[in-house]
Amino acid sequence: MKIPSKIRIIGSVGSGKTTLAKLLAKQLRITYYELDNVVWYRRKTGDIKRTIEERTKILSSICQQSAWIIKGVHRDNWVIPSIKHADLIIILDTNKHVRSFRICKRFLRQKLGIEPANYQPTLSIFISMLQWNRQFEQKKQDICNMLSSYNDKQVIITNKQALKTYLSTLRVNHE
Repeated sequence: MKIPSKIRIIGSVGSGKTTLAKLLAKQLRITYYELDNVVWYRRKTGDIKRTIEERTKILSSICQQSAWIIKGVHRDNWVIPSIKHADLIIILDTNKHVRSFRICKRFLRQKLGIEPANYQPTLSIFISMLQWNRQFEQKKQDICNMLSSYNDKQVIITNKQALKTYLSTLRVNHE
């Protein structure tokens, strides 16, 4: 199997997108990008949401590179180029209870300073993440519809064992 050089990772909060992106980036020596950091201009005084034009320009610049990993669940039209140009689309459709546990664990680790965050880990953000996790179940069909033209380059991963098995086909070691 040819190792893809443009990988798009999609999944709910807590599904393992960042963990997988970091693993693939390290082992394949490809830079990964977080769509949240395309949407938000990160500042110490607070994040500022970029305009759709700014997001589109940044994402277009990333997609023009010869290799990349882009992770995020955004479903708006401005993300279509990252799907269209991807060699591989990995959909992490893990159990919602597993995701909820991971969200809780991440929040505690961030509050204790054990794990870094791109945002201020407030109780409000924590509650929002749990809500987004529940909403993901309702929005899966919209995501499937958006991706329906790209079925030939999709892989759906539902658990750690399936991920480990798939990564072995790419000759990537799962930690």
